[in-house]
Amino acid sequence: MSTSEPTFHSITPADLKPSEWHPFMVGAVAPRPVAFASTVDANGRVNLSPYSFFNAFSSNPPILVFSPANRVRDNTQKHTLQNVREVAEVVINICDFAMVEQMSLASTEYEKGVNEFTKAGLTELASELVRPPRVAEAPAAFECVVEQVIELGQNNGAGNLIICRVVRAHFRHDILLPDATGIDPFRLDAVARLGGDWYCRASGASLFEVPKPNRHIGIGIDQLPEHLRNSDVLTGNELGRLANIERSALPTPAQVEEFNTEPMVAYLRNKHRDDAPELKEQLLQLGRQFLAEGRLVEAWKVLLNNEIER
Repeated sequence: MSTSEPTFHSITPADLKPSEWHPFMVGAVAPRPVAFASTVDANGRVNLSPYSFFNAFSSNPPILVFSPANRVRDNTQKHTLQNVREVAEVVINICDFAMVEQMSLASTEYEKGVNEFTKAGLTELASELVRPPRVAEAPAAFECVVEQVIELGQNNGAGNLIICRVVRAHFRHDILLPDATGIDPFRLDAVARLGGDWYCRASGASLFEVPKPNRHIGIGIDQLPEHLRNSDVLTGNELGRLANIERSALPTPAQVEEFNTEPMVAYLRNKHRDDAPELKEQLLQLGRQFLAEGRLVEAWKVLLNNEIER
């Protein structure tokens, strides 16, 4: 793991104009999920707009929170915020890649009363428990009642937290896991917001798994053997994966020795039997390969090989 000291560009937000600070914050706090929020005003007029200051904050009670910030440009407030103060209900639709351009179009600052469903070419679908319609094209939608609106300030860029309690949720069948116990991330094909005009797509090769540490008690990087902990080849991610193993699961010396008969290990030991440094390097790379393939115990057996410790 590299030990070189990084350099930083440090900023005090209060020293900058809101318009100058904003791109730094939203560029670094990323990717952010998008709440594609549909609301109605007291006259029943529909509004649809995306917000990337959004996330889930509780599953019981089921709480989603998003924040229509005051416009940085002129400190005016969004129609969505005005609407939920008149009708305390909202549908938070989830956007996938197939509709990201339409979602972006709906963020246009149309006059109050203009229906962004129509402007963006999206289909209104009647909700079951709240008045705002949901987006038929969205792979998931949460019908919510607004529990509270918290103003975070009066200035340009100040957020307004809309705390929403989910009363009904809808998930398109094709995004569910085969046993219908959750959402398949490969099928969801979600998008998330970055800074500027940038988005990212959560699909294909961009998806990866990291085993949850709360399933067991990992030994921690501080308990790794010194030759691994101080390696200038293994990355921080690789050390973290190695350290996410219970002590009882670590291979014994006998298991490490037995693993020398594994075809690839045996091949490397034979090929480089007269070149200890090269053997060490090749076994190290094989251990990294096993880590990349999710074969944690096999990686340990290779990396604990006596040839590497010398």
